[in-house]
Amino acid sequence: MAFAVACTLAHAAPAATPADPLDSPRWGDMRKEFFPARAQVRFDSRVKVTAPLTAENALNVPVSVDASELPDVREVIVFADFNPIVRIVRFEPTGAHPGLGFRIKLQQSTPVRAAARTGDGVWHVGGTWVNTAGGGCTLPSTGSASPEWQKRLGEVSSRVWARKEGGERIRLRVIHPVDTGLAAGIPAFFIQTLQLVDEAGKPLMLIEGFEPLAENPVFTVDIPAARAAAGYRVSGRDNNGNTISAAIEK
Repeated sequence: MAFAVACTLAHAAPAATPADPLDSPRWGDMRKEFFPARAQVRFDSRVKVTAPLTAENALNVPVSVDASELPDVREVIVFADFNPIVRIVRFEPTGAHPGLGFRIKLQQSTPVRAAARTGDGVWHVGGTWVNTAGGGCTLPSTGSASPEWQKRLGEVSSRVWARKEGGERIRLRVIHPVDTGLAAGIPAFFIQTLQLVDEAGKPLMLIEGFEPLAENPVFTVDIPAARAAAGYRVSGRDNNGNTISAAIEK
């Protein structure tokens, strides 16, 4: 009987938190916040996070995530350990390559991580440290003080070009102030969802945004040759219900 109880307790125990290669004291908190207790979480060099070692502008830090070396990626979440709002973006590569380029706000020096969930339920985590003087999350956007953004809110500009590896690269920019809600007197105002589809309406990428995305966010998506199309569309909404819709032509 004692043996059976011991086995039951061992089975119910949560998965151990792996040692953090970035040596962040916040990794244990990130582990609890983003992953179920019994989920398999592995640090994996195949999940590549690229960002400047030192970011001069904490309001506009370029980051790219590439999980294309993993098989069957279902979703990717990106977060920053020491941001006051740690969750940055989540995306589902439903037809596009499992990678995304974007720009973010950072409050202080922090690890920036990406966790990719593969079809077997395992989370693969990669990341990098970014050093910055900080303050990016508690400063108001420049757009929120200008009447121009109200006229252009949700306006999309884009570019499509061929990749030397095959397929196409799409870069799109959405006019939006993207405020975190942490600056005095300015409520949170950010893009919640963007859906990229081809001209036939077949999904390529679903992007879920959060407050630390940079103002007027720019997203870069790679399309494999098999899914390249004559045209694309993007649609979405922000947390105030304003809609975004545009055709992306070559």
